[in-house]
Amino acid sequence: MSGGITIVINGEKCEVPAGTTVAGLLDQLGITAGRVAVERNLEILPRARWEETTVQAGDGYEIVHLVGGG
Repeated sequence: MSGGITIVINGEKCEVPAGTTVAGLLDQLGITAGRVAVERNLEILPRARWEETTVQAGDGYEIVHLVGGG
């Protein structure tokens, strides 16, 4: 992919377009942002920053779906 960068998502290498935001990354992955937590480079990334945070080459992400139940 031209203009792509490599990142790691949940332990697996992935190539995404340069300039992708975290919100855009979730959209590309088909993940609804509702009950999701995102950790970027070992730090929780607040939801309020997903639109403004651009994915950088070499970043590591853990994306977790929160599940309720009882």
